[in-house]
Amino acid sequence: MFELVDAVLCADGAVKSPVDLTLLPEHRRGHGALYGGLNHGRIDMDRLRTILAGLSLPRFDGGRLVLAVDVSPWLRSDAPCSADRLFCHVYGRAKTASQFIPGWPYSFVAVLEPGATSWTAVLDAVRLGPVDDATAVTAAQLRGVVERLITAGQWQAGDPHIVIVSDAGYDVTRLAWVLRDLPVELVGRVRSDRVMRLPKPPRMHGVNGRPPKHGPEFRFTKPETWPEPMITTVTDTTNYGKAETQAWDQVHPRLTHRSSWLHHDGELPLIEGTLIG
Repeated sequence: MFELVDAVLCADGAVKSPVDLTLLPEHRRGHGALYGGLNHGRIDMDRLRTILAGLSLPRFDGGRLVLAVDVSPWLRSDAPCSADRLFCHVYGRAKTASQFIPGWPYSFVAVLEPGATSWTAVLDAVRLGPVDDATAVTAAQLRGVVERLITAGQWQAGDPHIVIVSDAGYDVTRLAWVLRDLPVELVGRVRSDRVMRLPKPPRMHGVNGRPPKHGPEFRFTKPETWPEPMITTVTDTTNYGKAETQAWDQVHPRLTHRSSWLHHDGELPLIEGTLIG
C-alpha cells in the first residue's frame, strides 16, 4: 500500500489504470501485490476524520471558519453491476444540456479560504444511497464535522460562529433547525421563484381573535411585494461593474407538514433569517 501511494504521487499526469502504477520505479513489487494491497488494505475512517479536523485550516477575517457542503457524483454509467447506483444530475457531457447519468453521489464537506484558489481542504465525504434522506444525511454529516472541529480546538467559546455555505438544492431551513444547538450560521442559495413571509404585524388594540403567525408575502418574482430593505450596499466590481445588494431581516418560509417536515412532532417552528439579494 505504501508503494502504491508513492507511485500515485510520482506518476506523471492522471492515473488512468491502477495496474499502470506497477510499471513505475517507485513500485518495486509485482502487479499481483497491487491487487493484494487494495483487497486487504483498510482505512480507519473515524481516525482519518479526526486527523483532518485537527489540521491547520484556512480562516476568514476574525478567525472565522467557513465550510461548504455539496454533492459530487462518481459517474458509473458503464458499471451496471455496481450496487446502489443513482441517476446523477450532471452538466457538460452534452452540448448546452444537462443529463441524468448512473453513478454514486457523494456529499463533501470542505473548508473554504479567502481569495481565488483551486485547492480545497476536504474534511468529510459520505456516499448517498438510494433510500437515504439527503437532508438527514447532510445534517448528521455536518454535525459530526462541527463536533470534531470543536473537539480538536478549532472553535472555542467566544469565537465567531462557523459559517456553512450550501447550494439551492439543500433545505437550508431544515438544516438550520436541526443544527440549532451548534455554533453555526447557515448561508444557502434559494430558488428565484420562492415565496417567503415577512414578520407578523404588531397586535392592534381592540382586535379580537387569534393573532396571525405570519406577515405579508414576500414573492421573489414580484418586486411590488418587497418592503424597504433594511440594508443596501453598492460596490464597484472589476468584472461585473456596479453590484447592488439588498438585505431584509426576519424573513421566513411558511412551513407545512410535507417533505422533511412530514414527521415533525408538535407545531411547526417559525425559523427566521436574513434574505440577501
